[in-house]
Amino acid sequence: MKYIDEFRDGDLARQIGARIADEARPDRRYSFMEFCGGHTHAISRYGVLELLPSNVRMVHGPGCPVCVLPIGRIDLAIRLALERGAIVCTYGDTMRVPASDGLSLIKAKARGGDIRMVYSAADALAVARAHPEREVVFFAIGFETTTPPTALAIRQAQHEGLGNFSVLCCHVLTPSAITHILESPEVRQLGTVPIDGFIGPAHVSIVIGSSPYEHFAEEYRKPVVIAGFEPLDVMQAILMLVRQVNDGRAHVENEFTRAVTPEGNRKAQALVSAVFELRPSFEWRGLGEVPYSALKIREAFADFDAERRFALDYRSVPDNKACECGAILRGVKRPTDCKIFGTVCTPENPVGSCMVSSEGACAAHYTYGRFRDIPVVAAPVPATEEVTP
Repeated sequence: MKYIDEFRDGDLARQIGARIADEARPDRRYSFMEFCGGHTHAISRYGVLELLPSNVRMVHGPGCPVCVLPIGRIDLAIRLALERGAIVCTYGDTMRVPASDGLSLIKAKARGGDIRMVYSAADALAVARAHPEREVVFFAIGFETTTPPTALAIRQAQHEGLGNFSVLCCHVLTPSAITHILESPEVRQLGTVPIDGFIGPAHVSIVIGSSPYEHFAEEYRKPVVIAGFEPLDVMQAILMLVRQVNDGRAHVENEFTRAVTPEGNRKAQALVSAVFELRPSFEWRGLGEVPYSALKIREAFADFDAERRFALDYRSVPDNKACECGAILRGVKRPTDCKIFGTVCTPENPVGSCMVSSEGACAAHYTYGRFRDIPVVAAPVPATEEVTP
């Protein structure tokens, strides 16, 4: 197949769904976690769940970078804009994530903070060049997919001697989060669900390759199938997982062969390694402190590290008590289990981070799935009147 519409063929999707139903054993249940928020979005948008048998359950994982961003990190960016007078540049979804005191980056902008939405780290560099008299901070978030462009921007800033440019680095790592879900006692205390296998992320795997997932298959006996973002990709990955579970196998398989290789993008990996190093620990929303799960800027590029330049002091901030984002990110609860879902918390007025990005489980279900939750009530059949001839 070469064209996108071929990967969205409804007849083929129903055929794969029928195959899954045939091969899924009726005497057992299957729970598969799609780690990536892009997969969560695709599953909701294209009605994948309606094509699966009732004993195959998809569990939403913490693979939405906006969703796992803790409140304390957003507070740091807001303080840089409101208290330190910096121009803060970041991606669009990050602007709307709720922070402390009823604020978000977009609300801080309304209060006078110079906070700008950009499409790339290169855009933030352009802002720094255009305003040499101002401090410009790029609030960098995301998994391995968005990390290489940030590394490139830092290296370019050093090359140009852009002394007014720095990065507030909040890049996180996929394999570490999966490991934490599987073995952390803290996460188990908070609550987890049994997981029989994982759908591996698409864009992340283009960068890091399929090899890093071998660890989960070998040590934890959990199969991983890397999949693209189209509905047929996801359906085929689910079928591959069902077959592995039935056979008692735990291997890494690559459904997304058109883009993912075992070794990944070596040039991107080398660039990231040159600019960043592992943090000993990093807080994730919903998972708590996760060891060696995020990156920080190396000493060689310390001049471009906003945390060092502004002597920032990170403080953990608890989530809104009414919000169930933490449990949803761990797969323990579904969006509809949250009492404020779709009422107080909506995409227009998000209370929790899962409702902000289109990749968030709550936003995806609100957009594509909430009407399916309404029970169908048959209309009353009007009584027929007898007509006397």
